[in-house]
Amino acid sequence: MTVAVLIISHNQVGAELLNAATRMLGHCPLTATVLGVNETDDPDVLLRHALQIVEATDDGSGVLIITDLFGSTPANIASNLTSRPGVEVLTGANLPMLVRIFNYAQLDLAAMTEKAFNGGREGVLRYLQSSTS
Repeated sequence: MTVAVLIISHNQVGAELLNAATRMLGHCPLTATVLGVNETDDPDVLLRHALQIVEATDDGSGVLIITDLFGSTPANIASNLTSRPGVEVLTGANLPMLVRIFNYAQLDLAAMTEKAFNGGREGVLRYLQSSTS
């Protein structure tokens, strides 16, 4: 039994993140599903679809939902699922976050959520221009 991952994102952002992470690692070590949100989609229909995905993929280990932008429609859909037991939500989805999830696929939901959060945050760095004197 492993935690399932649901990526709820704008358009194809989640699909591309999943594709990149899977290619980097050579496989996808857990159940991962993408729900793309377009501007013409009905949020209520998407919420029902997301709930169906959660119910279908949760084997009892829980579901980690990652979404791209806090406060946006994908994040709002995800936030409506947080009242369900065994569901955690992180926003700010990025490739380091997803790779961290896949590298720690054996963890329980709480530990995986923490690893994913730290991986996403630690994967954002600023390069400073070096001074040449």
